[in-house]
Amino acid sequence: MADNNFLADTLEQIRGFDPNDIDWNNMGSWPVVGKVVLCIAVVAAIGALGYFLAVLDETDRLASAQNQEVQLKKDFETKAFRVANLEEYKTQMTEMETTFGSLLKQLPRDTEVPGLIDDISAAALNAGLELKAIDPRAIVATEFYNELPIDIEVVGGYHEMGAFVSAVAALPRIVTLHDFSIKKEGNTDRLLMKILAKTYQYDADAKPAASAKKKGGKR
Repeated sequence: MADNNFLADTLEQIRGFDPNDIDWNNMGSWPVVGKVVLCIAVVAAIGALGYFLAVLDETDRLASAQNQEVQLKKDFETKAFRVANLEEYKTQMTEMETTFGSLLKQLPRDTEVPGLIDDISAAALNAGLELKAIDPRAIVATEFYNELPIDIEVVGGYHEMGAFVSAVAALPRIVTLHDFSIKKEGNTDRLLMKILAKTYQYDADAKPAASAKKKGGKR
């Protein structure tokens, strides 16, 4: 019977509860229903705040994990591609080393430069030109190789000069020709050609070749 009376009183308080009658300065005077509603509201607010903070933190972790997953997939795909093409890369590397070795053989070593000058001189004389001068300059060092400029002066005709240029281009060593000029030699019908030949050394520590000026005609 007491429980029924308590329940009836509680229901009566709920029906008669008016939020406008709440005295916020004296919560102790609140009816039981007001205190219960306040407690429920506080618990709900705390629960909602805790849930929000927890979900927010987990959301950040999820986003971070997703970004990491995407990056890991990219890394995996890159590495898988490299592994799948490893044999091809090895073959290409072998071919590059072979090609590089062949190119190095075409670059004169320091001791071979005098022989190269002799070859250029012979090419001029065999073409029917008169060799006026062949003068190696000082070696120019670059980051990966040394450059050996050689000034050349020859006298003859157009056809002979063309044959000379072709012969130099066909030398087994790499030689490039630059900055040529052709003019008449004095009052004669012969032409004087000045041209700069360049060859290269791969060894960055190579010592400059002797630059003694070499003049001469047919040998």
